[in-house]
Formats: sequence, C-alpha cells, structure tokens
Amino acid sequence: MTTWAGAAASGNGATGLRRFVKRPEEAAARGAPGIPGAPGVRSGRDADAARADAERCEMCREVLNDRHGHLVEVEKRSLTCACRACYLLFTHSGAGGGRYRAVPERVYYDPDRPLTDADWNELQIPVAMAFFFYNSALGHVVAGYPSPGGATECELDLSAWDRLAAGYPLLAALAPDVEAIFVSRQAGQGGISPPSPPGPPSGRYEVFLIPIDECYSLVGELRLRWQGFDGGAEAHAALAAFLDSLRRRAQVLEGS
Repeated sequence: MTTWAGAAASGNGATGLRRFVKRPEEAAARGAPGIPGAPGVRSGRDADAARADAERCEMCREVLNDRHGHLVEVEKRSLTCACRACYLLFTHSGAGGGRYRAVPERVYYDPDRPLTDADWNELQIPVAMAFFFYNSALGHVVAGYPSPGGATECELDLSAWDRLAAGYPLLAALAPDVEAIFVSRQAGQGGISPPSPPGPPSGRYEVFLIPIDECYSLVGELRLRWQGFDGGAEAHAALAAFLDSLRRRAQVLEGS
C-alpha cells in the first residue's frame, strides 16, 4: 500500500506507485525486462530473489503482470496494487462496503470547451500545472501539483471551482477519489513552476479527466528528475511524454 504523500518513494520490495518511478539505471541493475542492456533473470538464487522481490497483488498476493489495476482505500487516502481479478471485484459501486474503489482507466477531454485565462485566474493556482480531485473524506475538491518534494496540496477557492464545474461538463464528470482533472498551461517555453502572480500569461490550456494514479506516477517521475527552479530538461521531457500519452489515449467526453 502506498500513501499518496509517499507516492514518489523508492526502495527494494517496491509496492504501489513505486514501480512507476524507478530510474532506468535502477531497473537495469535489477534485471528488469525491456531496459536496454539489462541482463536477463538467471536461474538459482538470482531467480529466487527476483520472485521474492516481484510486485504482488496487495489483496491476494498474486504476482502482478504488466496489466494490473489500482484501488483507492478511501479512508487512508492510499493506492493499492491489485491483480486484474481483484481489481474487477471493486469496479461495482459499493463493493467491499465502499472501503476500496477501483481506479478507472478512462481518459477524456472536451475540445469544445477550452479553459481560458479568466478561468485559471479564478482558481488562483500559482503554478503552470495542477490536478484536482474530489476527496470524499473531506467532502470537497482538493488541488495539488508536482514539486521537488513530491505532491503538494494547495488551497482552492471552492466556490470558484463550483462555478466552473457548472459550465464545464468535463469537470462535473469527475468521479470521487479515483479520478482527477489534470490541467497543463502551455505558455511559451516556461518551466513547470512559472513566475508568481499578477497572473499567468496568455497560453493554451490542456485539460484532461484522468485516473488519479497517473497524477501520482507523474509526481514521482518529476520528483526523481527535478533540477533547478523550473524542473530542468529531464523533468520537462518527462512531462512532455506524459502529455503525449494523454493526447493519444484521450476520448471526447460523450454528450459534451
């Protein structure tokens, strides 16, 4: 189990979102498949060690493969890795008494209703990129953004959010606890963390409805690669790859 605040942690016996944030050289050293130059897993004690260190379903302890899902443990605000069979058990509303909720796999966008500078200013978010999710334990939407220290939460004008959600179907479609609205403001060649107010420069806003675990995988990736004030070249490249992936997978929100 991985708490959201610790989503960028690293170490042996990786669980939760740690699998998203291993540096390539660390994965290669462990014989991870798919890494150029990585040695294959050998027989004997090396194979036994690999099996012992394999990532497992945190429900049934089955060894996980590339296609597995995540569950949100609502009260603890933590993410749990689950095999496909266990994941599917929690895709139904109220399963497990509502303690766990399966993180959906959908990615949506709404090209007909782009976010504007006025909208972003109304939310008073001081960075170029942020994600928003409904925390059912708190009973309201929470805003967060990547930083060198991991995920950072910031205060959100809830009345401003409610006004925007009333006019933007994508924001209103947000499922509690398991999905997030991800916003990236593309304004020239600025860094991940832009200058402070008086306000963001005019730019293009990309807005997606995405699984909550993808926000924290990005947070962990950027934390590992962050350099200097604005994130640096490696962090910028990681963000660009993340956005490219969202663009390829995103579907137009139905009924928008």
